[in-house]
Amino acid sequence: MDLKTVVRSIPDYPKPGILFRDVTTLFQDAAALKQLTDDLVKSLEGKQVDLVVGPEARGFVVGATLAYALGAGLVLARKPGKLPCESLRYEYALEYGTDSLEIHVGAIKAGQKVVVVDDLLATGGTCLATIKLVEKMGGEVVGARFAIELAEECNGRETLKDYDVYSTIVY
Repeated sequence: MDLKTVVRSIPDYPKPGILFRDVTTLFQDAAALKQLTDDLVKSLEGKQVDLVVGPEARGFVVGATLAYALGAGLVLARKPGKLPCESLRYEYALEYGTDSLEIHVGAIKAGQKVVVVDDLLATGGTCLATIKLVEKMGGEVVGARFAIELAEECNGRETLKDYDVYSTIVY
């Protein structure tokens, strides 16, 4: 199936001039979610993956299905203050201000092979912050995977040019 037909496009959301790509319609379609997961698994053939890391919040969904299909563990990258134990934080720049992600200390061991996965690649800032946390913990990033990439509008691949990037759907 053409997964682009399953993703809902919402004009002028969250502000005029923006065409929002709503991945939740893909998640609620069982066949589409399976196809997305299978495609991401195929993109990782020949790579060892010990852990999948998904940033909050939709990265949890894509990350969980991918980790299950790969037989890998899942690590959550959360917004500050959401993790109950000691965590490492990485702060990154946004268009107006900063944001941060955290991962529990010890969640990633030195040398583990890690794929970072999220629902959307726009500017690449969230993914790069997640990658930096993985590397800070000694993990080896073997790839970054996305359900959707906004290539024409945002060019997040440039931000992630030092990494193996793959997206199932590209706009």
